[in-house]
Amino acid sequence: MSRKGKVLVAMSGGIDSTVTALMLNDEGYEVVGITMKTWDYSTSGSKKKETGCCNLDSFNDARAAAVEHGFPHFVLDLRDEFGDFVIDNFVDEYMAGRTPNPCVLCNTHIKWEALLKRADGLGCDFIATGHYANIRQVGLPTGQAGGRYVVSKGLDETKDQSYVLWGVRQECLARTILPLGKYRKTQIRQMALDYGYPELAKKSESYEICFVPDNDYRNFLKHKVTGLEERVADGNFVWIDGTVVGKHKGYPFYTIGQRKGLGIALGKPVFVIEIIPETNTVVLGDEADLDKKQMWVYKLNLQKYESIPEGMEAVTKIRYKDKGTLSRIYHEDDMLRVDFYNKAKGVAPGQSAVFYEGDDVIGGGIIQRAATSSNEKRQITITADE
Repeated sequence: MSRKGKVLVAMSGGIDSTVTALMLNDEGYEVVGITMKTWDYSTSGSKKKETGCCNLDSFNDARAAAVEHGFPHFVLDLRDEFGDFVIDNFVDEYMAGRTPNPCVLCNTHIKWEALLKRADGLGCDFIATGHYANIRQVGLPTGQAGGRYVVSKGLDETKDQSYVLWGVRQECLARTILPLGKYRKTQIRQMALDYGYPELAKKSESYEICFVPDNDYRNFLKHKVTGLEERVADGNFVWIDGTVVGKHKGYPFYTIGQRKGLGIALGKPVFVIEIIPETNTVVLGDEADLDKKQMWVYKLNLQKYESIPEGMEAVTKIRYKDKGTLSRIYHEDDMLRVDFYNKAKGVAPGQSAVFYEGDDVIGGGIIQRAATSSNEKRQITITADE
């Protein structure tokens, strides 16, 4: 038995998870590798060749690294759980006029939960992934047991993945190791070379949604929802003042902030400002109309604190690559209301809002709605219905 304990490492076959496993193996952990099959490309409707984390080549690459370095490797089939939760939510959210973030749901409800369950079955003390983030304990002096676990930003801000980990629960964080948070991507590439994996060091990274390999979510929705195009065709494009300015192909095929591919010419750049599924309406406006002063966030998970003090100041990120906007947070019913100091652009219901104090994740949730004033949404909806 290893002095440091036994750790179950999620191995996708890519550079980050492979180096994570080899690094922990060298550090003296008893490593067990596991590759999770979450998706079957044949059911996606895509014509693109399988890529990313759920194809046979990735499985073989992960297993080969484990065999070469003398630790066991397993494949865990999660297709049923993934489809029932992540895929169904993805489709439901677009049909509700929102823009989902499936990676957050997968991390929170599938990967971490499945890893911990398997870790318990294999007698593992810890789980580990190749995310660029850190986990630390707060609330008690150093060396004392207890306190809360919090995700913090990784050293490499260009690769930091703390945003997608806001939903991981305390009991999961307490048993999670994230070795890459203290390194830059360039250092990890060099490690892959040093370990004798030059093909990994040169391997390009995919930023597509794993179950939409051609990055065409519209085609995916058409494949999953029978008769979708006919059901949502010929809805109205409505200007923000309520004027009907044209017809669109169906509200699920548009996202907040979209400018290109609208299929309408109004003599100037226009943007999707709001989506109203009840009336199959897509609201258009100028870029300035994307600026929001407030938003409401629900389905919350807190990490750093058990509760957020009323009016707490925080930097709020509304998308993965967002730099964040200084804001104050208030409790309102079962949600949090976020008041931005400076207006935030392109707040999209369905996306994740993550609150930061310095490098630490305070917590996060799902954006329910946003407004420049408390009655903005109702004004637009009433006008569109008329």
